[in-house]
Amino acid sequence: MQKQDTNFLQRIAAGNKIEAPKGGSLGDSLRCAGEAVPTGYRNELMRLVVVFADSELAGAAGFCPFINRGPGVRERIVAAKIVTEKYVHAEMALTLLEPFGVNPMLYVRSHAWDSRLDRHIDLGTRRIGGDKRLNVFHYPLEGWEDAVVFNMLMGAATAIQLAEMAQSSYAPLAAAIAQILPREREHAQLGESGVRQAIEQSGSKVAAQAAVNYWHPRVAATFGRVDSDHAATYIQYGLRRRNSAEMLGDWKAQSAAALKRLGLTIPD
Repeated sequence: MQKQDTNFLQRIAAGNKIEAPKGGSLGDSLRCAGEAVPTGYRNELMRLVVVFADSELAGAAGFCPFINRGPGVRERIVAAKIVTEKYVHAEMALTLLEPFGVNPMLYVRSHAWDSRLDRHIDLGTRRIGGDKRLNVFHYPLEGWEDAVVFNMLMGAATAIQLAEMAQSSYAPLAAAIAQILPREREHAQLGESGVRQAIEQSGSKVAAQAAVNYWHPRVAATFGRVDSDHAATYIQYGLRRRNSAEMLGDWKAQSAAALKRLGLTIPD
């Protein structure tokens, strides 16, 4: 590791924050306590924000067709609210990327955000080409119960992952997450309410349990490998605080509690 990197990590450990590039242009350097930050920090920061932006764009596009699948007007209003807020979050993330040369208008048009793979494929934590969405957003939704179970499980996972970024060493990211996090937590709550209503209306837990069996392992995979180099680097750079195993443990506990309230079980 170069001396510049060592000094930078020491400043991060001391609680110094990095602000947006002065002038808001690609040619301006990120600074920390008056010193330029390593290229590696910039790269990991951009990767983290891109993954979030792509996941929100893909998540909104995938759920959008199910707005009109809601069993009642109230359910459709809630579904539309979730889709709208995900697009808002994506816009906020893309705004963070503008100083690094990203054109939000061109970016949104660069991928087919509603594209999905075959339902029976299981990518695990293996990355595939194209955009940088989390793998879980490559799988298609099937039916209303499936959609609300997904929102419940993935909403909780997203909230846990974003909470790690709320104290980010990059001040503009931390400020954006402070606005986004309450809404993502609400999405998980709305998902649980939607699952409960679907069970009550159908008089059966079969469809909801089948959706849990499908989505639980795929959402768990969004926390990545416990030996991920990127995860360790995020912590080193102050972009996250905890490792993947700790976050996954929190999610498993939260999802288990939600499933118990609904009378559903965790798949083997």
